[in-house]
Amino acid sequence: MTIRTCLPWPDKRLRTKAEDVTEITEEIHRIWTDMIDTMDAMPGVGLAATQIGVMLRLAVVDGSAERGRAIRLANPEILHASVELREHDEASPNLPGVSARIKRPRAVTVRFLNQDGVVDRRDFIGIEATSVQHQIDHLNGRMYFDHLSKVKRDMLVKKARKFRS
Repeated sequence: MTIRTCLPWPDKRLRTKAEDVTEITEEIHRIWTDMIDTMDAMPGVGLAATQIGVMLRLAVVDGSAERGRAIRLANPEILHASVELREHDEASPNLPGVSARIKRPRAVTVRFLNQDGVVDRRDFIGIEATSVQHQIDHLNGRMYFDHLSKVKRDMLVKKARKFRS
């Protein structure tokens, strides 16, 4: 079990787009395993590799109640998003102590390379849809608070700075 340290905001890597994964190797499997261990230790429902300083398009999502059902994704991309939106409180271990209500599509269809290196597609609904969109944002160098107005975003970052002090 390896729990990795999450990068503290405003580390510039959190604003950098991750590189595509060309092949699923043993090293990729090790990174995914560390990511799941890190996600479970938070506890959270998802983690992107960029959050731990690995600049590859890798993510894990586990919205199951019993845990242990993490979905491993490489190069995830949203193919379709529902028109219906869902509000959910979102947070990040990269900016601890704060959260915000974010509206995102209630369901998404995502294409990705699975753990066997095969192109897969899956429908995510509810909390897992929110999480996979949140992780894809991270892989694109975006944070959840980028979905807020400038005023709300500035207030959230200011509150997070106070929390760290």
